Amino acid sequence: MRLAFREQGEGPTALLLHGYPNSSYLWRDVLPAVAGAGHRAVAPDLLGFGDSDLDGRAGTWEDQVEALEAFVTEHDLAPLALIVHDWGGLIGLRWACEHPDAVSALVLMSTGFFPDGKWHGMAKAMRSGDLDEAMETMTREGFGGLMQQAEPNAGEDAVDEYFKAFATPERARAGLALYKSGDFEKLAPYEGRLAALDVPTLLLWGAKDDYAPIGGAHRFKKEIPHAEMVVLEDAGHFLMEDEPERVAGEVARFLRSTGLGTPPATM
Repeated sequence: MRLAFREQGEGPTALLLHGYPNSSYLWRDVLPAVAGAGHRAVAPDLLGFGDSDLDGRAGTWEDQVEALEAFVTEHDLAPLALIVHDWGGLIGLRWACEHPDAVSALVLMSTGFFPDGKWHGMAKAMRSGDLDEAMETMTREGFGGLMQQAEPNAGEDAVDEYFKAFATPERARAGLALYKSGDFEKLAPYEGRLAALDVPTLLLWGAKDDYAPIGGAHRFKKEIPHAEMVVLEDAGHFLMEDEPERVAGEVARFLRSTGLGTPPATM
């Protein structure tokens, strides 16, 4: 399960995980800032997204966690700062809880990790099977229209990159399999384990997030009391598209504050 990836910089690893229906392209404006903060910024395309093949896998939640573990091991990335968004959080945080010694810091954006979590309307439809045919026959034009509604700040280049998740019926079915495997009860064994990691944590959220509302950030803050919380008042769910410079700056500032990065060379 070889994953395609983007990388920039040198130093200890910062691993950036995108969500649905994105790819590593989501982090294009954040990677240089992370590298500038003294880290090797690595952003993979998750299984079946971007330029990563499915390699015969269905694309379930468990498949994604397994592929992530193989990727970290193959490239010897740990210990690492884990930076996640959307489904990247549900995937990456399961991996983190199973490998607590591999995580040195956390940045959580627009995600959840709660056994009693609730799916938003479109996710419910994907889980029920009501959208199977629509997803499997998605066209670039149709996807562009959906993205315009969900994230009007995503340009045509971004839409082209994200449409790769629908480039074949198999890929579209993998996205459906991800949601259909997303039973929040599976998170019950991980309760309390994020706080137990006891690593520097940043909660970075868009106040206008309709998919992972700001209440989730406050709940993370309650469960991880030492976490820093930053709310972008004018950003929605895809905050890297809405305020790319602000997101890049906040992530870089936080990483510098941890003291984990490689200091810049002096003359």
